[in-house]
Amino acid sequence: MPSEVIMSFMDFLQKELLLFASLCFLVGSADDLLFDGLWIFHSLKRRLLVYTRYQRATVESLRPSPAECRMAIFVPAWQEAPVIGAMLRRCLQQWAATDYRIYVGCYPNDDETVAAVAAASAGSDRVRLVICQRPGPTTKADCLNHLWDALCRDEMEEHSNYAAIILHDAEDIVHPDALRLFQHLIGRAALVQLPVIPRRAKGSRWIAGHYCDEFAELHGKQMVMREALGASIPSAGVGCAFARNALRRLAVRTQGKPFDANSLTEDYELGLNLTSGRSRGIFARLKDRHGQMVATQEFFPDKLEDAIRQKSRWMAGISLSGWDRLGWQNSWRENWMRLRDRKASFAALVLTIAYLAFILTGVIAIADIGGFYHPQPISEFLTMLLYLNAGFLTWRLLMKFYFVFALYGLREAFLSLPRTIVANLINIMAVWRALGQYVDQLAGHPAHWDKTSHFYPDAHNIKQLRPQYLRDGKG
Repeated sequence: MPSEVIMSFMDFLQKELLLFASLCFLVGSADDLLFDGLWIFHSLKRRLLVYTRYQRATVESLRPSPAECRMAIFVPAWQEAPVIGAMLRRCLQQWAATDYRIYVGCYPNDDETVAAVAAASAGSDRVRLVICQRPGPTTKADCLNHLWDALCRDEMEEHSNYAAIILHDAEDIVHPDALRLFQHLIGRAALVQLPVIPRRAKGSRWIAGHYCDEFAELHGKQMVMREALGASIPSAGVGCAFARNALRRLAVRTQGKPFDANSLTEDYELGLNLTSGRSRGIFARLKDRHGQMVATQEFFPDKLEDAIRQKSRWMAGISLSGWDRLGWQNSWRENWMRLRDRKASFAALVLTIAYLAFILTGVIAIADIGGFYHPQPISEFLTMLLYLNAGFLTWRLLMKFYFVFALYGLREAFLSLPRTIVANLINIMAVWRALGQYVDQLAGHPAHWDKTSHFYPDAHNIKQLRPQYLRDGKG
């Protein structure tokens, strides 16, 4: 009968998809388990051999920075009128005693953002408004290159150089002691990256919340181990400081444009290019005297469409274009880290196959219960793979639970478990969009600023949210 033939084919397809997905998950899980084991060893070693002998430093205990350690903060802005003013006012208020200048890049066809920057910086010489030559949006890298040109002109006119260039977005909530930490460390490295801590609006427990889960582990474990292994440090694009001399040397090789306007993830590539080889990158996890992490906080997308758009840009730039543009190195540590960066798109494709197999399993189970079709038994080999992967999945969820708990507390840690499904679905939808973006790039279409909407809380909400949302003394 045709229905029996269809069910037989679905039965066969289900087992083949399960086998393929199980084998892929097994390889990925072995990689994750090895990485987790190294992190546990590294953490225990520091806890037993370092922190038992030396008191943990806080940002207040750092030595004062040299007087000539000027900081330049680059803020590219396209249609950021709702958030840029509050961000600038907060920075001007909390950094009053620090030697710095904020360079804000705007576009001639974005009058609202220009007006918001002018209003927030009225009466202050700490903010330099730079208007890009072409109407927006171009790319974030193109905007950053205009800020670089403005900085170089200012240095020549003022006969004084900056020590570092710090990148921030218009919606960033910047820690008051961030500049102090950058000034202390920038003389030792080409890149200093601070942790990024996502926040979520109350009404977006699932979409925005999955960023909390991912960054808790990414900046609590993976970036820590990259530095410990001596691999290059990717820039997150915010909360990062580049040594002025390192960017100058890069600009010499790139016709005066250190930020690559043809890249979808120019910040990630810039970090790897500057910290590979002999140059060093530092991932700085340090707390203040209140026990709070010196980090960059921001509200991530709270709508499904925005999350998919942002994730697809990351996948297209890091997993797909990164393979072509950055290649591989003569170092197993470096290649291992780059392979882990680039497996995200493949993992999303495997997840697509796994969810399809799960749906087929449900259909076949219903047919079996109803007596319409009796499926073939699963082989012992596939059964063993399924049990192994179930164990590895439990381990992965426990690791995620630990890092989310350490940063956000018990409630968010429990929410991170069902949010895994939400994250998987977002990644699955994002990877198909990323493939389209990658094909467009191969066809020669120029990259463009794929903007998402942003939110910045008022001053009262910033004060109230910090102790309620982040665990005091943890991180």
